[in-house]
Amino acid sequence: MPDPTIQTQPTFPAFTPSSPTIRSGKSALAIVFLVVFIDLLGFGIVIPLLSRYGERYVNTLIEGGKKDPLGGAILGLLMASFSAMQFFFAPIWGRFSDRVGRRPILLIGLVGSVFFYTLFGYASDLPADVEWAPVALTLLFVSRIGAGVAGATIGTAQAVIADCTTPERRKHGMALIGAAFGIGFTFGPLVGFASLYFFPNHYGVIGYTAAGLSLSALLLGLVLLPETRRFAEAPPLRRKWFDARGAREVLRSPVLAPIVLIFFLATFGFGGFEPTLALLIEDVLHLSERNSFLLFGYVGFVLVMTQGFLYRRLANRLSEETFMAMGISLMALGLLLLGGVTWLAYQQSTGFSFRLSCMLVSMTLAVIGFAFLTPSAQALVSRRSDPAKQGEILGVNQSAASLARILGPIFGLSLYKLTPSHLLPYLFGAALLLVMLPLLPRIRRGAEMTP
Repeated sequence: MPDPTIQTQPTFPAFTPSSPTIRSGKSALAIVFLVVFIDLLGFGIVIPLLSRYGERYVNTLIEGGKKDPLGGAILGLLMASFSAMQFFFAPIWGRFSDRVGRRPILLIGLVGSVFFYTLFGYASDLPADVEWAPVALTLLFVSRIGAGVAGATIGTAQAVIADCTTPERRKHGMALIGAAFGIGFTFGPLVGFASLYFFPNHYGVIGYTAAGLSLSALLLGLVLLPETRRFAEAPPLRRKWFDARGAREVLRSPVLAPIVLIFFLATFGFGGFEPTLALLIEDVLHLSERNSFLLFGYVGFVLVMTQGFLYRRLANRLSEETFMAMGISLMALGLLLLGGVTWLAYQQSTGFSFRLSCMLVSMTLAVIGFAFLTPSAQALVSRRSDPAKQGEILGVNQSAASLARILGPIFGLSLYKLTPSHLLPYLFGAALLLVMLPLLPRIRRGAEMTP
């Protein structure tokens, strides 16, 4: 017999707070935005240079370095370790936050980020010789694994948004998290490169800068972040700390499972787009690393403007399901156009200016589509969840996205190398997105199943 708490989510009174609570909710939204932004800024500082730092030690330990299969596998595992830990720990932190509150979980995550980014800085400064390379590489793995565990609290941050917004305003709040992501990824690499510019001989400055930013977010949270979990309205359920039933219940739910699946597939498709973009810029446009960075900054800028401004302006007029349909369509169109750009470059039938224009248009469409889809899916998952399991269910959804970020780059990079035209990852991504469209009627019917 289906679990009634999952198949038909129980209703709970619309949140109509008093004035003090409204102020508290607005304060929590602002602080969570700043905390996520600063923490993601630290992540954005580290991630562009992580593979280069790891390569220094791999080259010492393995003949052939990253070109050797073992060396390449080690670097791949180093890059994937962060998302792997988020996959495992996002539901756990969410379940913790349902039991003990959001504030302590977010603060614990920030403490972990400070420690593990500091460890990353220390490891990065160790000599790349035979004696120290094994120690440094081990510490890099520990730091990335630890940072992944600490950073798996994004689902808890989304639960804060759910606590502080009415169901009708939920997508506005979720768009704030997306905007914080975009700003962090846009300015993080800028801060990282500026740090190396002023301290060119100190590799560890990247980690220490990220740790300092996480520390500032921690202090901000300690002073200003209120507790938003309302235990009187939704008492905590007695459940094990480590319990796989929560994920199974979500994945079996006709109300939640289609949304989580679309969120996974969209992140999977976008995860294949991101790592191939650097290769595409080099192969199609023949730009230098400095100019390539400008295009990555443009992606972050479009993400910020879409979720920070355009999405929030349209949110009063459009439903989450409509946003998801638009997002899927725009992402698919953007990826198809990117595939067209790769084909034109392979045929050598157009000039640089035309290819650059087409690439900017296709990137813009793909990023806007992703920015429309993700907060809408997160808002729907939150609205259709039992309030006593809000953190856990949002954590499961975030866990699905982390798994997609592990698998997406593997498929994307593998398909990119299969043909000289580099067309396959973009055709595959577009086809994957179009397969999602038949799921949308099921999601709309899910609204009728939720009382």
